[in-house]
Amino acid sequence: QVQLVESGGGLVQPGGSLRLSCAASGFPFNKSHMSWYRQAPGKLREMVAEIVSTGESKIYADHAKGRFTISRDNAKNMVYLQMNSLKPDDTAVYYCHARGRYGDYEYWGQGTQVAVSS
Repeated sequence: QVQLVESGGGLVQPGGSLRLSCAASGFPFNKSHMSWYRQAPGKLREMVAEIVSTGESKIYADHAKGRFTISRDNAKNMVYLQMNSLKPDDTAVYYCHARGRYGDYEYWGQGTQVAVSS
């Protein structure tokens, strides 16, 4: 069955770094665009970054530009989010998301909590 399993969340001080990982299975990973979303308490879920199936193109939300880097390893069915210079506003549950290149499917992971606090 389809699985998207996030890991790497935790508590970090402002200015610190975290690397989130998402292990994918059960669907054609190398034909899927992969994204990270986040949802803070009381707020709507928002896109953080997206990487196309080939890895050749990436899109970042304004709040992530210059601080976060999305990457993928199609040989391992993994997608990553390197987060640097973290701020308290980055506190949220981070979700891994997959969608087919032709919009024919989409899947969500269960999320991993990131808390940025001193």
